[in-house]
Amino acid sequence: AKYSVIHGRSLEGFAGVALMDQIARKSGCDPLAALKMEPEYVKAILKPLGMLDHPILFLTDHERPEIFERLQADPELRPNIQLAPEEASWVGGDITTALMSDVFIGNPASTFSGFIAKSRIALGYDENYLFRKKNDNGEWVDACEGRCIFDHNIVNAMA
Repeated sequence: AKYSVIHGRSLEGFAGVALMDQIARKSGCDPLAALKMEPEYVKAILKPLGMLDHPILFLTDHERPEIFERLQADPELRPNIQLAPEEASWVGGDITTALMSDVFIGNPASTFSGFIAKSRIALGYDENYLFRKKNDNGEWVDACEGRCIFDHNIVNAMA
């Protein structure tokens, strides 16, 4: 079955936001899009791929429930988005689910998202969306080559 995975990750305090800002400066990605996971951001990725009519699994650390609530409230996402239940969520299962997805949307400042994206690239899955920015026309596009998750200059020790 075709499906997408979104990894919604809160970054703890000032240090996490500072890390995301640093990665955004080095990669050119938007410093807030992957943190907020607004419906328009998610739909801009899934719609062109024809994935809005397929299941969307939301993996989270449950620190910011408003992110999932916002996505679930969107009329285009609501029919297919599901929250991975906390009692059924564990690292191995979440990684496997994300690895095997058709589309993975994550946060470039998250080591969990980074591990998944790198593993997916190694397995030949290219539909990874972590480093995104708006172009001059206001459209969401990749900020850097899909393999910038491996660039030590961008993600430092996480590469």
